[in-house]
Amino acid sequence: MKQPEFYRKKLDNGITVIHEKRNIPIFAVASSIKFGAQYENANIKGISHFIEHLVFKGTKKRNVDEISREVESKGGIINAFTGEEITCFWNKMPIKYFCLGSDISRDLVTNPLFEEEPLERERKVILEEIKMYNDNPSTFVLERIKEKLYRSPFNMSVAGTIGTVANLSREKIINLFNSVYSTNNIIFSVVGDVSWDEVLNEAKRFPKTNKKINEIKIGLRNGEEIYKRKGIDQAHEVIGFHMPNLKEKNRYSAEIFDGILGGGMSSRLFQEIREKRGLCYAIKSNLEQSKNYAYEMIYVGTTKNKIKKVRELILAEIKKIQNLDLNVLNEAKERLIGLREINKEKVDSTMFDLLQEEMGGNAENYYKYEENISKVKLSDVRKLSNLKNYSFVALVPE
Repeated sequence: MKQPEFYRKKLDNGITVIHEKRNIPIFAVASSIKFGAQYENANIKGISHFIEHLVFKGTKKRNVDEISREVESKGGIINAFTGEEITCFWNKMPIKYFCLGSDISRDLVTNPLFEEEPLERERKVILEEIKMYNDNPSTFVLERIKEKLYRSPFNMSVAGTIGTVANLSREKIINLFNSVYSTNNIIFSVVGDVSWDEVLNEAKRFPKTNKKINEIKIGLRNGEEIYKRKGIDQAHEVIGFHMPNLKEKNRYSAEIFDGILGGGMSSRLFQEIREKRGLCYAIKSNLEQSKNYAYEMIYVGTTKNKIKKVRELILAEIKKIQNLDLNVLNEAKERLIGLREINKEKVDSTMFDLLQEEMGGNAENYYKYEENISKVKLSDVRKLSNLKNYSFVALVPE
């Protein structure tokens, strides 16, 4: 298959530009800041997420209604997300509106007003969001497993806590924004039927600024805890363990391991725990990978008296991967390669995958995915099943 036209360049204004040109009448564009929750200390945890919300409340060029209306009135989509290492502001529209989409994306990261009244209103919104995560049992245990896998402040929620968000003053928010939202920390990414020259012209419109981001050490740990709660009927449990990150040689082995263990209805955990034994409705695994950390999470919703049994079955299935055969390995590779091809249908999905690879070291690795997955050996995947330590969290009916 012919590789798509791909371009990458660092401009004189400091901005990194990545672009995949494809023959499709829509585009996705994003302005992403190389700063997320992993760079926050315990006192300001949640500030990146707060800023993500606040930039939509008004800029020097657009009020709160105009930001969304200018995109949605054209049939487009506008959104943003905050991760551990990146905060991304993106939109997707028909190709004829490329200049508009680029301008809105640029406007959000260069011109937010942070006005007092909208800021205080949005603080209440985020506090409700945090409560929602806490009230949802499955989200609760997934947040708690991160606490058991890492030390503070990295182990805290991306959204922050009730206490940290309540104490984020307007001054702190503006100071943080001014200290990290600079062109040397921005990736401008585009996927769609626009020329490289058009993309560069839009990227050059960012005013040149230069700021340094200070890294915070990520400390590993393991632990266990069982929480009790009234008013729930189901028990929720998660097993988590550290995995190879995006900079490590066996990063692709981790993807295959995750796919075999909990990827889809044909996965070993789904077949053994749900189909064969009927011990749950929901069971899923998820691999979180970045350049500085990586961990696997296995979530199950079951009955209170089956927690121990389910835990034993999960650990047994992990151990069985030590005896993985070549046919299963090749099937898992084929599945992942196929899923990547399907994901390429959407310009925004491709853009997010390119962003992840860029943050991991080089966006061009996205186009070597099939080659790198194909290179993984049986021994590479088998090795990951030898768990020395893991973390465990459960929330059970009181």
